[in-house]
Amino acid sequence: MTISERPWHKLYPPEIFTSTEYDKRPLHEFLEESAVLYGEKKALYFMGKELSFKEVLNQTRKLSAYLQDLGLEKGDRVSIMLPNSPQSVIAYYSVLMAGGVVVQTNPLYMQRELEYQISDSEAKMIICLDDFFPRAAAVKGKTELEHIIVTEVKDYLPFPKNIIYPFLKKKQSRLLVKAEQGADTHLWNHIMDVSDGEVHPVEVDAENDLALLQYTGGTTGFPKGVMLTHYNLVVNTQMSVNWLYKCEKGRETVLAILPFFHVYGMTSVMNLSIMMGTKMILMPKFEPEDVLRVIEKQRPTLFPGAPTIYIALLNHPHLKKYDLSSIEACLSGSAPLPVEVQQRFEEVTGGRLVEGYGLTETSPVTHSNFIWGNRVSGSIGVPWPDTDAKIMKIDENEEAEIGEIGEIAVKGPQVMKGYWKKPEETTQVLSEDGWFRTGDMGYMNEEGYFFIVDRKKDMIIAGGFNIYPREVEEVLYEHEAIQEAVVVGVPDPYRGETVKAFIVKKQGSEISDEELDAFCRKNMAAYKVPRIYEFRKALPKTAVGKILRRTLIEEEKRKQEGSKAVQ
Repeated sequence: MTISERPWHKLYPPEIFTSTEYDKRPLHEFLEESAVLYGEKKALYFMGKELSFKEVLNQTRKLSAYLQDLGLEKGDRVSIMLPNSPQSVIAYYSVLMAGGVVVQTNPLYMQRELEYQISDSEAKMIICLDDFFPRAAAVKGKTELEHIIVTEVKDYLPFPKNIIYPFLKKKQSRLLVKAEQGADTHLWNHIMDVSDGEVHPVEVDAENDLALLQYTGGTTGFPKGVMLTHYNLVVNTQMSVNWLYKCEKGRETVLAILPFFHVYGMTSVMNLSIMMGTKMILMPKFEPEDVLRVIEKQRPTLFPGAPTIYIALLNHPHLKKYDLSSIEACLSGSAPLPVEVQQRFEEVTGGRLVEGYGLTETSPVTHSNFIWGNRVSGSIGVPWPDTDAKIMKIDENEEAEIGEIGEIAVKGPQVMKGYWKKPEETTQVLSEDGWFRTGDMGYMNEEGYFFIVDRKKDMIIAGGFNIYPREVEEVLYEHEAIQEAVVVGVPDPYRGETVKAFIVKKQGSEISDEELDAFCRKNMAAYKVPRIYEFRKALPKTAVGKILRRTLIEEEKRKQEGSKAVQ
């Protein structure tokens, strides 16, 4: 069956291109194009400071030329360890313009984690915030790092915030090793003062040359570097533009909460905004009240996010004080979107919130519900144009029947080139004809909508029954006292595994184990009902807001091992 024969093709609105000749220019050329089309239009807003597209391009060229003068050559890796800020955008496009490969690095990484990623990627340079300089300096002698480029938040604060900011930094910041301009340490403001911006052109083969090494979370072993080409990223960004067909280039404003060091924020916010000529409201960290305040004042129209972000806003005690009516469209990713959250957020904003799906290995988006058109709540929607998908039978190389649960496989121009220096791991998930096995369990209905039931490795087998945590979590989210819930399998001497639910209650709400048990038994089969409940003030999350189920599972394993040791 060809892509065009798949059942979801007849569902596409006519405005969505179902067969597109994607651009084969390198990614950074879209910044150059937008600087021509939208020169004086504001591209970035950061804590009161604004930069136009022309200013962003000029500063990108300065940093890019400086990187080349330091010896950066085509294909060299450069780590970027920055929160959402003007520097993170400029650094990203500068590395690409100079012919380098970006290695996005989580600012929360400690020295051990940073050393592993720098060593594995063989990064030649790192661009980081001054707060992270001691960590970068500590790993320099243990890796192939040659240069450290350092910037400060105040470098892009407006007056008088740039004067006041140093005095507001926490006391611990004063203890940091201060970076000074030298042979292998370079200060951002110095670069902007001395660089002539004369970039030596680098010939880029967009379909084959890497733009990004994006490391996976590493919840089971060491993180793997996902190799994404310029073409992978350009295609997925253009797909995003096509999906947002009602949005006008040069008019929209995007709320940039999702971190750019995560592939979802990088594509659906940063690259999308640069390609569409839209203004980005940069927020370096998620503070619910700050977000509500910024939405009211800056009036964003697009708000890509994650379920935990929307949940935190909906449950904020001051929510009703703020006007969120500017929001027109939200694409939720990184985790399942509870139906109750979707409905409530749309009531509050008047905009549309739909669930999408993707992975680091797919740049990242492969599926989404229609923002303007038919959607199916609880579904991740349909494959994007020029993307094929199917359900494979569990542990078999055979396509499953309609409605049968199996592993989701995808194929398309946004699928990675492979894992960095890991050919065996690559062949385990990526076939010679381009099909990528996602490791996610789901099914497809007759219309072509896909449904996730869970990660293959997160499936719980209790008393011989297959239990999918997401299904249980959907029921828990329907309870009015629950703000967040995550379900895991824990060892059980009789059932093999049993179901445990970790719960965060809404502020001011109270509920007992017995009440939850009765509620669950009314809404799902008895074998799926959690046998254990644990109430917490917060759940462990990634920087993008995805609940770390594996962290909770590891905690449970340690508890079990501790109990056995005591016995």
